[in-house]
Amino acid sequence: MPRFSIIVPSHGVAARLSQALDSVLGQSFGDLQLIPVCDGPDSPAAAVAAGYAERDPRVTPVDSPPSAGLSGARNAGVQAATGAYVLFLDGDDLLLPGALAALDARLTETAGVDVLHVEHERAPWWEGEPTNPARPLFAGAPKGAFAPADLPELTGVQLPAWSAVYRRSFLTEHKLAFPDSHFTDLGWGGLTTLAAGRIAVLRRVVVRHRLRRQGSRLNLPGPHQHELLDQVELVLTRAAELELPAERTRALFEQLFTQVLKTASRPERLPSGHRAFFRRAARLYRRHRPAGFRAPGGSLGVQHRLLATGAYSAFRALRGANRLATDTAERLPRPRAVRTRLRYARDLRRPLDENLAVYCAYWGRGYACNPAAIHAKARELAPHIRSVFLVEADQAHAMPEGVEYAVIGSRRSWEVLARAKYLVNNANFAEGVVKRPGSVHLQTQHGTPLKTMGVDQSTYTVVAAQSGSFTRLLGRVDRWDFNLSSNRHSTQMWERAFPGSWEALEYGYPRNDVYYTATAEDVARIRRRLGVPEDKTAVLYAPTHRDHHTGFEPGLDLEAFCEAAGEDVVVLLRAHYFYDRGPGRSDGRIIDVTAHRSSEDVCLAADALVTDYSSIMFDYANLDRPIVVYADDWDVYRETRGVYFDLMAEPPGPVARTPGELAAVFRDGSYAGAEAAALRAAFRERFCEFDDGRAAERVVRRVLLGEPPEAVPPVIPLAQRVPAPAAATLVRS
Repeated sequence: MPRFSIIVPSHGVAARLSQALDSVLGQSFGDLQLIPVCDGPDSPAAAVAAGYAERDPRVTPVDSPPSAGLSGARNAGVQAATGAYVLFLDGDDLLLPGALAALDARLTETAGVDVLHVEHERAPWWEGEPTNPARPLFAGAPKGAFAPADLPELTGVQLPAWSAVYRRSFLTEHKLAFPDSHFTDLGWGGLTTLAAGRIAVLRRVVVRHRLRRQGSRLNLPGPHQHELLDQVELVLTRAAELELPAERTRALFEQLFTQVLKTASRPERLPSGHRAFFRRAARLYRRHRPAGFRAPGGSLGVQHRLLATGAYSAFRALRGANRLATDTAERLPRPRAVRTRLRYARDLRRPLDENLAVYCAYWGRGYACNPAAIHAKARELAPHIRSVFLVEADQAHAMPEGVEYAVIGSRRSWEVLARAKYLVNNANFAEGVVKRPGSVHLQTQHGTPLKTMGVDQSTYTVVAAQSGSFTRLLGRVDRWDFNLSSNRHSTQMWERAFPGSWEALEYGYPRNDVYYTATAEDVARIRRRLGVPEDKTAVLYAPTHRDHHTGFEPGLDLEAFCEAAGEDVVVLLRAHYFYDRGPGRSDGRIIDVTAHRSSEDVCLAADALVTDYSSIMFDYANLDRPIVVYADDWDVYRETRGVYFDLMAEPPGPVARTPGELAAVFRDGSYAGAEAAALRAAFRERFCEFDDGRAAERVVRRVLLGEPPEAVPPVIPLAQRVPAPAAATLVRS
């Protein structure tokens, strides 16, 4: 008896079937039976399957007429299966390399489970990054096998049939079969989970599901949409027969009716019978609502309550109002005040001001980062261009003298946004800003990506929940003409995270120019301003934001660190800008520089950097000064936020995982030793590629002055660059 029987329906996908079969037969684990299910002996897929069967005895084709649908094809495959475990694969999908070996190992660990849920990825039909919708569903799953009641949120109805492996004797014992329906996966997932005694999960992507350009057939309009309610009734009736407690069925009920409301709120899917669909759904809702069930919040909760009462007219009116509001919001600019909105619309019809540039940094937090550096260089090289910086009202007082600014949201801010030829930002302008023909939008970014960004965040539950609409994000990305990069790693990651038609400018970050132009006098002046004693080693501690935390947590007892690291150590504390709470105070050997406007000043003042996973390490590396990574929660951070590379394998210096280890590398001097220098050199080679002190000049010449790429100053090789001197170096000299 083979370990696995893999069932591959092939209706309508004969052209891709060979890729699916190859992905199975090419597995390193070969104890398998492969069952292609064809429409009939004369079908196009049958010829493909027959060729494989001639070459490999593990291939056992079977037939199922097209009239039997997907459910019939899968059921026919199950009847022909002889393996201990059954899994399904659509004929245009792929089983990823090493999948069967991973499944075998996990099934051995969790011996005897009825269902093993696995992760899968959904790959767009165009060339793009896949998503992993199963990952968040497994977030709370125990490590070993468990009863379904231990994780009632894992109902099975949110997962396709090919995102799990099933013990064949379990299917036979419970006489489980795919229900005849367009929504067969929903019914199958619910029924198998209800019948299962022990389940487990494998946190690994096993199947690559390749989305069709035409979209899912389930979203097409037609009478088949009513079959959704058949499956909902089938699953909930079975749950009632089993007399499961309400604690077990609440998540099942909510997930099923989330699907129902998704269809009910889209009447275009039901060209006829929309009222009948709603009323039947309402009856099912009232009949099967578990005791103590509470509707979710927000608009979805309102829909739940309207469905529970059968208020079809009110539901239809709500849906119409939401659609009208959405359509209106998408058509009109969105300044807050109506009068300002009308003026903005009027200004959009006026000619562009060819000599006006608008800048903004960190959503209006002040004069900072790449936009400020570009602004300063533009005043030197392009003085004919009038520049206006956008800031929040509470930051206006901190704007440097001589810098023209406008308060975000004011009438004047919307006027310059409507008229400006050039718009420069290190984040994104407001949702309502219109990209005018002839305008030039420059996205400068504000760091090198270690953590996932943009659409890559979509598979990480915690951060995705805080990111808002990824569709709207891509709409903002579509405004970009240029996108800055400081190294090729960033270029590649920006292409993944922010797919668009923008042009990458591999010019370096203008804010980092100062790391090569600052003098010894500049360093000394900055240290005096920050209050750093001349005879002390200033260690900059800059932890990053944790998406799974609700506020700033230092993560390190800084007083204890100073005592353990040595008498000459003082700490410059710079929390993430999310936690800027105003002017900081010095407390003994701890100097809070979080509110200091310029992170570049703070870096110049520091003799060494201690950080966890903050992108400040990539900028600080330009100074070629010691960097220590304090990674006390790397595994948690990597799991919750996601990262683009393993920092532990390619650090910029020593890695400490405990406060004791961190203090020790300073106490014994290894933070600045030969091994640390070698790690830093490799890090700089990769991530300081384009930062050479002339990035701002390149940007101004290319973007604001319109000079051709070949006229822009070339990047100075890393070996020829001379970073600003550290204070410790000056003292030793």
